[in-house]
Amino acid sequence: MSTDPTVVAASTTTSPENTGRHGVSQERSTALRRRARTRDRGRGLLFHLFVLAVTAVVLYPALWMLMSSFKPTSQIVGNVSLWPESASLANYATALQGIGGVSFWTFFWNSMLLAVASVVGIALSASVSSYAFARIEFPGRKVWFTLMIATLLLPFHVVIIPQYIVFNNLGLVNTYVPLLIGKFLAAEAFFVFLMVQFMRNLPRELDEAARIDGAGHVRIFRSIMLPLMKPALVTSSIFAFIWSWNDFFGPLLYLSDPGLYPLPIALRLFVDQTTTSDYGAQMAMSVLALVPVLLFFLLFQRYLVGGVATQGLKG
Repeated sequence: MSTDPTVVAASTTTSPENTGRHGVSQERSTALRRRARTRDRGRGLLFHLFVLAVTAVVLYPALWMLMSSFKPTSQIVGNVSLWPESASLANYATALQGIGGVSFWTFFWNSMLLAVASVVGIALSASVSSYAFARIEFPGRKVWFTLMIATLLLPFHVVIIPQYIVFNNLGLVNTYVPLLIGKFLAAEAFFVFLMVQFMRNLPRELDEAARIDGAGHVRIFRSIMLPLMKPALVTSSIFAFIWSWNDFFGPLLYLSDPGLYPLPIALRLFVDQTTTSDYGAQMAMSVLALVPVLLFFLLFQRYLVGGVATQGLKG
């Protein structure tokens, strides 16, 4: 059976009309892709501009505080301009001299003592308590855990007066004991809850294998759980350090000796309603007070990110 060459040529040859339509469709699809890319670039540019604007708004107070530390007090009050007219380091010299006969370094080491002690107390007490709630079966465990979580709903202002009366009767006012004893007794329910949730994600097969080898709770906690809890411990330590470093109300309530004041109380001393307030020295001391917190966060931020990331993992 033979095939007509004209039919084959007609079937394999594209007409000029079809070729034109195909070219138009290609040009249209190319134009649509270019338009989509342009639209995506415009949206991305608007999003980045919005993020930069929000960042500028958030960072402006900190930047204003930094620049104000180089201004005299007369240029700080009622002035929101960023750049100082005449920069000077005199405020830092005044801040380092201290106030009320107490040097800056006394305030600094008082804050460092409270912050480091808080980190140590929370890391020890919260880790042990969280191991008990997460790994040890004992009567009333769920009830006690629920009561502990319920303390998070209790306003701090409700217990201020009872706590002060107790510590005053014990002769512990004007000491660091009221500020630190709760840290060493696992009274910070937030950190206990954080570590319990982290520990529940760890596989129980590790505990069972250790028990088969004859390990008890102390050995399991020290050799297995603590190394695995490093992200949670570092996360808790960062929050404990920052919260203790910035605590103003606790030292204001329990401390009356200026030699025991931490930096937040020292900053308040530069503002006096009856005499002249030295806002320049206050800004300079505020900048100096931020340095340890920033360094602590920068050193351990990767552990903080790791601790948050591992919360989504199941053992």
